[in-house]
Formats: sequence, structure tokens, C-alpha cells
Amino acid sequence: MMLFKRILKYLFYFIITFFGSSILAVVLTKFINPCITPPMIIRSIEGLFEGKLVGIHQDWVSFEEISPNFFRAVVAAEDAKFMRHDGFDRQAIKAAMRYNEIYKGRKKRGASTISMQTAKNTFLCHWRNYLRKGLEAYFTVLIENIWGKKRIIEVYANVIEFGEGIYGVEEASQRFFGKNASNLSRREAALLAAVLPNPHRWSPVKPTPYINRRVAWIQGRMNSVAIPKT
Repeated sequence: MMLFKRILKYLFYFIITFFGSSILAVVLTKFINPCITPPMIIRSIEGLFEGKLVGIHQDWVSFEEISPNFFRAVVAAEDAKFMRHDGFDRQAIKAAMRYNEIYKGRKKRGASTISMQTAKNTFLCHWRNYLRKGLEAYFTVLIENIWGKKRIIEVYANVIEFGEGIYGVEEASQRFFGKNASNLSRREAALLAAVLPNPHRWSPVKPTPYINRRVAWIQGRMNSVAIPKT
């Protein structure tokens, strides 16, 4: 009986500590830019085991220093309902579940919103298990309610990976196009958005026929999506 009570006490302390620290982390990162994230650290360590010095290359820029073309491109490519949902696109989730059930054995289709991707890329590792998915949903709720859409897409733009050790739109814009993120053209923004599903396989400066088709599709949707106002 005493052991059971002790376990309950420790479990209670763990729960209080987890919720308190996670909420505090989200509140702080509303005002403090998260320049280094768990995925960045893990990818650097993995690179060392692969015999590569990947490093972390990032140049943080504010929402106002990023071209609206980029925001329109990533929303068009990744999450057209970004401004209308509460962090979860339930229709897309149901569609993905039906697809994965019908086409078992094929590559699974996901339904991650920009908010979900931001939660994962900022606070969590990319391990694929139910615990991480649950934590991803939890942090998505937190950032939707504490950060708001403008801060979510600003952080997304600065922590997303565009290639080996290349994080954030400013670093990617400088590396691939030799210009600031504020000056990205519609096509350049669409090229960056087009490679996001697999930046280690595709390059915005060497687009494959598939990427060029995807760029055309993204550009065709850019004017019809909503983004946060400056």
C-alpha cells in the first residue's frame, strides 16, 4: 500500500512538472526565438555517425523580413486551410486514414498541418511512434492558443529544414538564390515549398520534372490561400 501511494505521488509530481514546463516553454518561445531545436541537434549527431559534419546553419528573420510569396507558397503546398483550422485539418486526417486503410503496404499518407509540423520541429524529435504523435497534438493545441497563427508560421519558416544543415527560409534563400528571404519571387518561393516533403532528395536549384510540376501547381494556388497579416 505504501509503495502504491509513493508511485502515485511521484506520478503526480511528474505530471505537474511536465505540464508546467511544457506550457512555460511554449510561453517563452512566443517571445524568444528557438534557434536550436531537438531535430537540429539529432540530425547533427546522426551526421557524425554517418561520417559527415552537417552542422546547424540558420539565420533567424522576423515575419516582416520574409516575403509574403514564401508564406503563400508553403500554405498552398502544405496546408491550404491554415488560417481556418484550429491546428488540425480533420477532413484531411479522415481522408488520410481512409487512404492508409485501403492501400495498406504503400507509403502512408499524412495530414500534418503547418501548426503540427511547427510543434514537432520546435519541441519534439522526428521519431515515429504514438507517443510522439500524442505529444505533437498536445503542443499543437498549446501553440495555437498561446502563439497564434502569425507566430506559428514565423517559427515554421525559421526552423524548417531545406537540406543538409540548412534551416530556415533566410539561410535557404541565401544558399540557393543569393538573396534575402524578403526578396523571394513567386517561383523561388514555390521552389522552396516544393522540396519540403523531402529536402534531402530534392533541391530547389536543380528541380526535377516532378518538382517543376509541383511548382506550377503551388503557384496556381498561391493567390487563393490566406496568410497572416503583417
